[in-house]
Amino acid sequence: MAAEASPGLRILLHQHHKDRAPAHISSHADRDRVLEIFKSALSKSGPPSEFALQTVQVAIKPQRQTVLVQDENQSLENALRTLLQELVSSAVQSGERIMQYGQLIDDQESGLGHIPRLLDIVLYLCERGHVEGGMIFQLLEDLTEMSTMRDCKEVFGYIESQQDILGKQELFGRGKLVMLRTCNQLLRRLSKANDVVFCGRILMFLAHFFPLSERSAVNIKGVFNTSNETKYEKDAPDGISIDFNFYRTFWSLQEHFCNPASTTFAPSKWHKFSSNLMVVLDTFEAQPLSDDDGNANNLEEEEASAFSIKYLTSSKLMGLELKDPSFRRHVLLQCLILFDYLKAPGKNDKDGPSETMKEEIKSCEERVKKLLEMIPPKGKEFLNSVEHILEREKNWVWWKRDGCPPLEKHPTEKKAGHDGLKKRKPRWRLGNRELSQLWKWADQNPNALTDPQRVRTPSVMDYWKPLAEDMDASAGIEEEYHHKNNKVYCWKGLRFAARQDLEGFSRFSEYGIEGVVPSELLPPEVRSKYQSKPSEKSKRAKKEDESKEPAQQLEDNQIATPATDIDGGGNGAELEDVATPMDADAAIQSGAPTPEEKQSPSGELEAEAEAEAGIIDGESDTEADAVVVPS
Repeated sequence: MAAEASPGLRILLHQHHKDRAPAHISSHADRDRVLEIFKSALSKSGPPSEFALQTVQVAIKPQRQTVLVQDENQSLENALRTLLQELVSSAVQSGERIMQYGQLIDDQESGLGHIPRLLDIVLYLCERGHVEGGMIFQLLEDLTEMSTMRDCKEVFGYIESQQDILGKQELFGRGKLVMLRTCNQLLRRLSKANDVVFCGRILMFLAHFFPLSERSAVNIKGVFNTSNETKYEKDAPDGISIDFNFYRTFWSLQEHFCNPASTTFAPSKWHKFSSNLMVVLDTFEAQPLSDDDGNANNLEEEEASAFSIKYLTSSKLMGLELKDPSFRRHVLLQCLILFDYLKAPGKNDKDGPSETMKEEIKSCEERVKKLLEMIPPKGKEFLNSVEHILEREKNWVWWKRDGCPPLEKHPTEKKAGHDGLKKRKPRWRLGNRELSQLWKWADQNPNALTDPQRVRTPSVMDYWKPLAEDMDASAGIEEEYHHKNNKVYCWKGLRFAARQDLEGFSRFSEYGIEGVVPSELLPPEVRSKYQSKPSEKSKRAKKEDESKEPAQQLEDNQIATPATDIDGGGNGAELEDVATPMDADAAIQSGAPTPEEKQSPSGELEAEAEAEAGIIDGESDTEADAVVVPS
C-alpha cells in the first residue's frame, strides 16, 4: 500500500520539503573542505584579525554574517578538534616539538608553529564573539591530553601568555570549569617530588585566573587528605643506638596531624596524643640546640635548594634529625596548626573541645611557642611570623563559615561629559538644591503666604479639641491612647496657652495638662471638676475689696459737697481749688496699705495700681460735673 501512494500525496510531500529551511549536514567531504580552508589560513601572515572571520564565513557559510548558531558552532568545533589532532600526530611523526611544528627555519625567533597559530585564530574569534566562547578552552584541554609532559610545559606557557584574554568575563564564564579540569588533570599527571616548579606554576595560574572568592578552590567541608600517610618502622632493628620507644612515639604524632577531626571526637585519641606530645616536648627541652647547631645548618640555602616535601622516617636518622633546627620547627609548627584548628572560631559548642581539653591545649601551646623561640637562628622572628599567619587564618575560617561571600568590589563607572571633560558641579544660590528650589518657588507664587491652606498656628480651641474628646467618658477612649501621654503634644499646647490663654495656662500648676483645656470644650460633668476654686490669692483680693469700700464711700461724700456749692452759684476757680485737695485726699486714703499688703510685694503693686485707678476715676468724675454745671 505504501508503494502505491497517490501522485497527489507525493507532490505535497515534495512541496513540504522545499518550504523547509536547509539544515546543515555534516559529512566527511564537508569536514575535509573545512580542514583544507583552515590549513591554508595557518600559512597566512599577519594578525588573525585580517583573515579569521573571512575564513569562518568561507568554511561554514553561516546563516548570519558574523555570529554562528548552535549547530554551526558544533560543526566548526568538531572540525577544529580534528585538525588539531592531525597537527599533533604530524608533529609526533616528524619528531618535532608540537608547539614548533610548522615553524619556518628562517623565522624561528618571531614565527609561530601551526598549532599556536590555530589557537590564536580561535582565541580571536572567541574574544570577538563570532564563535562560542568555550571553544578555545576545549582545544586547550585536547592539546594537553595529547601532549607529553615535556610539551605540556610549552602548552601551559602559551596559556600563561594569554591569561588576560582568557580571563575576560565573556570567556571566563563559558570556560572556567574546562580550564579547572585541565589544570587538575595536569596536576595528577605531574610528580609532586620531581615537578614541583611546574605544579607551582599551575597553582599560581589558578590563583590569578579565578577570583579570590571562587568556591571551587575552597575546601568548604573541611575534608582532610587522609591518604597522606607517614610510614615508619614498627619493630626495632638490630644495632639501633637510639631509644626506639621515643622513635615510635615521635612519628605516631603524624597520625593525629593527618586527621585532626578524629582526635577531637575521640577522647581516648586525644589523651594518647597529649601524652605522646609531652614526651616529645620534654625531649626537645632536655636537648636544646646551641647557636653552633643553627649556624651549621644554613636554613636559607637549604630551603632554596631542597625540594623534598617529607622527611625520611628511618630510625638510623633520628639522632641527626633531632639536631636539625628546620626539622624541629616543622614538627612544632604542625602542633600550632593542630591547636589552631581545635579552637577554630567557626566551630559550634558541640564540635569544640571540652574545658579540660582547652586548658591542656593552652599549656601545650605555650610550651611549643617557647621552644620555637629558643631554636636558632632568629627564633623570635620566626615565631612572630607564624603567629601573624595563624591570626590571618582566622579571617579565612570566618569567611568560609559565612558561605564565602564575594570579596571583589567593582569600581563605580563615572559618566563623563559629551566632550570627555568633567562636568562642573552646579553652585546653588542658597547652599543646596532644596533651599534654592524653595526660594524660587516662593518668588513664582506671591500668594503663598496668604493662602488659607498653608501651614499655620492653630487656635487654642482647635488645638485642645482632641484632648477634650479624650476627657469625655462617653467617648470610651482608653487611658493609654489619650493625648496627654504625648509629651510633644502637651509641650506645644502649653506654648499656645502661654501666648493666647493665660487663664488656662495658670491652671496647669493645680490640675495638670487637663486643666489647661478651655471649659467650653468640656462636657458639663467634667467641667465642674476643673472649675476654679477660691485660692489664697482670691481670698486676699476679696479682703482688699472690703477694705476699699469705706475709703470709697468717704471719697464720694467729699466729692458730693463741692457739687452742692456749685449748684449754689460758685465759680469755676473755686471748683478747681476744692477738687485738687479732694483728689489728693482720695489718693492718700485709697493708697493706704493694709497690714497684709505690707508683708507681700504683690500687695504693694496691687495697691499702687488701685491708687492710680482711683485718681483717674476721681478726676474724670469732677471734670464731668464741671462740664455739666453752666458758668
